[in-house]
Amino acid sequence: MGITVTRVSKHFNDYTALDDVSIEVPDGSLTALLGPSGSGKSTLLRIIAGLETPDAGSVVIGGQDVTGLPPQEREIGFVFQHYAAFKHMTVRDNVGFGLRIRKRSKAEIRDRVNELLSLVQLDGFSERYPAQLSGGQRQRMALARALAVEPRVLLLDEPFGALDARVREELRDWLRRLHEQVHVTTVLVTHDQEEAMEVASRIVVMNHARVEQVGSPSEIYDNPASDFVMGFVGRVNRLPDAFIRPHEVRLCDPIEPGCETATVERILAFGPETRIDLRLDRNGERLWAHLPAGEAMLHGMEEGSTVGVDLSRARPVAVAVA
Repeated sequence: MGITVTRVSKHFNDYTALDDVSIEVPDGSLTALLGPSGSGKSTLLRIIAGLETPDAGSVVIGGQDVTGLPPQEREIGFVFQHYAAFKHMTVRDNVGFGLRIRKRSKAEIRDRVNELLSLVQLDGFSERYPAQLSGGQRQRMALARALAVEPRVLLLDEPFGALDARVREELRDWLRRLHEQVHVTTVLVTHDQEEAMEVASRIVVMNHARVEQVGSPSEIYDNPASDFVMGFVGRVNRLPDAFIRPHEVRLCDPIEPGCETATVERILAFGPETRIDLRLDRNGERLWAHLPAGEAMLHGMEEGSTVGVDLSRARPVAVAVA
């Protein structure tokens, strides 16, 4: 089911949480709402879920205007950062809870729960309690519980935010593969740009209660619509009058046209890349470059040496859509 949000605004006393926001979430897509804290992304998700009422605007799901409907009538699955499991229930009972509330038969509940536990790779943990699971396993249980009632839409509010980096990385990959199997329209709220870029097919970048840009990960990264998007999505060097991504800094011979000199302050090799911290000789501005492993050695660089850098791929402040 696709989602259409049209001109939604929301205020909390004098604070504007959403200001005339409109977005389209295609049927079957995995769309990320990406932005810093306070940008309005969680408020927008809660309005889609029916947990908040907009001051203006509408929400349509699958062609039905649900703006005035309570959450339980929207057929939505919701997963929060804190999974709120029933501690006294086993994994099996947690996943099947929504089905029991809906008076489904025992056989139907058993079959659906077995199917979902296999889908989220918890079929060997059905009789354990939440306290006996890892953080990642508890979130997979929460996702299975949300999917059990076959929602029209799945909403995820920072679902991996409380987990450590390695577990988040594993769950991002798992969520992407899960979505390919279930194809339920999914909206993911995150402030983690890497998470949005890796998981989502479409990204809605939000800032100060408004939508800055909507597009695929490559569109957002390669053709930022504003200085905010350029600076927020992906690694970037911020110069006084321009932006340049680290991989766009090219080393060159200082006598080449367009080259300028810089001093190497630090060389950090890690995995397939080498990070070079530089200070421009002309004005003391600091920036950094990413080079493939070994290329730094080819240039004969060491800390304190002088190198040439080509910054011709820098984009001026107030970038325009390409």
